[in-house]
Amino acid sequence: MALEIKQQVKLAQQLVMTPQLQQALKLLQMSRLELSQTLRQEMLENPILMEDIETAEILEENIPDAEKELPDAEMEMIMDFNWENYLDGYSLSTSYGDMYETPPVSPNYENFIQARPSLFKDLLWQWRLNSPDNRTFEIGKYIIGNLNENGYLNSTVDDLTADLENHGLSREEFCEVLKKIQQLDPPGIAAQDLSECLLIQLKTKFPGNSLAEEIVSHHLPLLKRRDVPELSKKLSVDAEEILKTFHLISLLDPKPGRAITQDPIFQVIPDVYVYKIENDFVISLSHESLPILKINPMYRSLLRKGQNLTKETREFIEKKMRSAVWLIKTVNQRHKTIYRVAESIVRFQKDFLEKGVEHLHPMILKDIANDIEMHESTVSRVTQGKYVSTPQGVFEFKFFFTSSIQSTYGADLSAESVRHMIRQIILNEDPKNPLSDEKVANLLKRYHIKIARRTVAKYRESMRILSSKDRKKTF
Repeated sequence: MALEIKQQVKLAQQLVMTPQLQQALKLLQMSRLELSQTLRQEMLENPILMEDIETAEILEENIPDAEKELPDAEMEMIMDFNWENYLDGYSLSTSYGDMYETPPVSPNYENFIQARPSLFKDLLWQWRLNSPDNRTFEIGKYIIGNLNENGYLNSTVDDLTADLENHGLSREEFCEVLKKIQQLDPPGIAAQDLSECLLIQLKTKFPGNSLAEEIVSHHLPLLKRRDVPELSKKLSVDAEEILKTFHLISLLDPKPGRAITQDPIFQVIPDVYVYKIENDFVISLSHESLPILKINPMYRSLLRKGQNLTKETREFIEKKMRSAVWLIKTVNQRHKTIYRVAESIVRFQKDFLEKGVEHLHPMILKDIANDIEMHESTVSRVTQGKYVSTPQGVFEFKFFFTSSIQSTYGADLSAESVRHMIRQIILNEDPKNPLSDEKVANLLKRYHIKIARRTVAKYRESMRILSSKDRKKTF
């Protein structure tokens, strides 16, 4: 078969994303913090942009002859941009007219937090007061530095000792310093495993309890299962005594480091606020921490007058002017799109806003996309990393999009509502006789919710709720 090279002309249509469109999509899916950083970076790179602050605003009427020269045809579209309408639309607060006065949005000062406590700093401060010499202090500092957030050693004693062999440290010396570290507060710190952690606490808080030490040292699996008959048989101890020991061990802390190290607290600034005023829900966009952009009037004046400008200077200003106007329009369009999505969510989820999470309706991206006549991908970008403050609390936009659970009576229920019902059922159960997943599924059927046992187990695990066997309390 002969091979040959040919040239041919083919006409075809192809959709190409311009850099401006790529920037618009990128801004649309940004979170509030990312958008704020991007806008401030743009103000640094583009001298045409400036923040609309009254104290720093340059009034155009104060610039001599600013309006005497007409813009050229190339810049007519930029010069005719309606800035007053832009600023009015930027502060859009409600779709219900001006008959309501939107409550002022102010920072919640209860969310202003101090620096997080550090387990390393706290233990190091204690060790500095208790170490006898510099060498012992450095060894103890190394041990403290190898503790995780729960207070356990990250490595074995042999591995840690091997790391310090070059400093002439023996295993005996290391273990001696480790025992002193384990005497620091909170009790149970610097243990290698759970058994050692509980033993340290028993010797500190309840010294001389040989039964508790025996159970913690050799029978942790039976303790976890709360197998009183098996423990009573193996240890030849009365069941009542085993229960008392169980209660004693339950007072210990399996993660002593958590007493000092706390989970980080993040402050969320909502993008949208939803208020209930009389019988209507009022939507307000939040512009807190976001700069309001405007065109620097000095450069607008330079373009209008066109005096003493070289060709390169004029082209540079025009290029930056187009970029600035496009950015302002894009940001304004982003706010309007977020508002439309929030408005649609309020229409779909009025029962949730009035009555709580148990009345959350199942909803998917397609429902919102059809309602506001946008593509699903656009709605997905809008809801990414955005938060809304409602009468029921602050939620991420994604919270409202849940799958449906079939109901044998009436409309289907949201999966989040079913999770809430499972949580309430488990909270109200008898701790000594917890409900199995099968029993929970049967209870839900009484509320006309058709759900399988494995689905209950999946929802329970997603909420980090233990199984009925692990939830059972015998004391």
